[in-house]
Amino acid sequence: MDTARADILAARHRLEDSGWIPRNADAFRHLPPPPVAVWLGEAPEAAPASCDAPPLIGAGWTLHLLGGRPQGRVDARWLDAADPAQRQELFAGLRLPTGTDNAGGRGDTAQQDAAPFAWVHRALCRRGLRLRIGGEPASQRGSAETVWIQLRHQPRSAVEAPMLVIDVQEGVHCVLVETHHREQVACEQPVVQNLHAHIRLAAGATLQHLRSVRPGAADQVAHHLQLELGQGARYEQGLIATGGRYHLQRQEVELTGDRAQAHSAGLLLAATANVEQQVRMLHTGERTHSTIETLALASGAARAVVNAHTRIAPHAADAEVRQRLTGVPTSGQPRLVLRPHLEIHHDQVQAAHGATWGALPEDALFYARQRGLDERSARGLIIEGMATALFARALGDPPLIDSLDLTALLRQAVAQHLGGDPAASMTQPEAAHG
Repeated sequence: MDTARADILAARHRLEDSGWIPRNADAFRHLPPPPVAVWLGEAPEAAPASCDAPPLIGAGWTLHLLGGRPQGRVDARWLDAADPAQRQELFAGLRLPTGTDNAGGRGDTAQQDAAPFAWVHRALCRRGLRLRIGGEPASQRGSAETVWIQLRHQPRSAVEAPMLVIDVQEGVHCVLVETHHREQVACEQPVVQNLHAHIRLAAGATLQHLRSVRPGAADQVAHHLQLELGQGARYEQGLIATGGRYHLQRQEVELTGDRAQAHSAGLLLAATANVEQQVRMLHTGERTHSTIETLALASGAARAVVNAHTRIAPHAADAEVRQRLTGVPTSGQPRLVLRPHLEIHHDQVQAAHGATWGALPEDALFYARQRGLDERSARGLIIEGMATALFARALGDPPLIDSLDLTALLRQAVAQHLGGDPAASMTQPEAAHG
């Protein structure tokens, strides 16, 4: 029996039973996803009739050296999900999508909102990459070792469901730069991409994760990250995400081990497009700590949505959590939605959350203009400073930020959002804020 085919059919059957995400689902209420037929490739979005889109020639996942540094011990396996044996290896040890009997009964019904995405992914996934980082014993590896990795992904087909599984072994410190940048061509072929990544950190492991996702203007993209942190593990993520026809960045972090820590920083840039970030932190271990910080910029008629949800389980004593969401309209009349949320089931915790929305401070713009900068350059300088401080708080390692050339990456992203390159001056007055 073809077990791979049977698994695909079972996933489709489960999707038919559960149905697609309802329009009134709380997590997706402000930016509903396209219908299930789009993600399954049964209603593919065609390229504009006025141009011939070049074929997609992306290689999927590719692994690179980061800054000429050695990768350390990294076991990488590119797997074909259509092959029964390789499919079993690809999905081995992973939790089935939320909503099944095997999903775990964690008492967090809001996490079930995205379960249809997971079933679609299981039905459509054709290939994936598994990484095992730092397989040597700590006594042989040495406490100071850092594994540097760069992953790039280019789409292989117009409708795809890529997969990534990362296991960071006990005590390993890893720096990962992950990029999803569409190639700049005269006419892009629209892509529908439902990507799922599973990241597990063993006891004492650390992962500093920089993600940069820049889809095409007509792309419909949904990235789902599932993370599980063991005892004393630490996860730090910096996300740079630009808008598309539909763009969702969703991550669910389970702090299962005592003293686990997770820090999420996001810079969302929606220029006449749509982008949404959903971050869910689930504290089940004792003395755990998490922060969620997002800076969302929107212009024109764009929509930018940030959903932050932190749940402290009944037995998660001495948890410390913080959420800080900021929205800045940079021109036009965009729609910005900021939704911080705390769900606390233990009395012995420290928690704070907040959201602010508004234009850039006029006094800061005035002082920047006094330095001889034009309007757009002044705005770019202020936003770069805000974004740099955001990432510095999450990553907490200035030498790392310098090593990754994060400042240049932020400068480029902000300049593109404001409508030009970093050296260009503004030639048109900015529209009033909505």
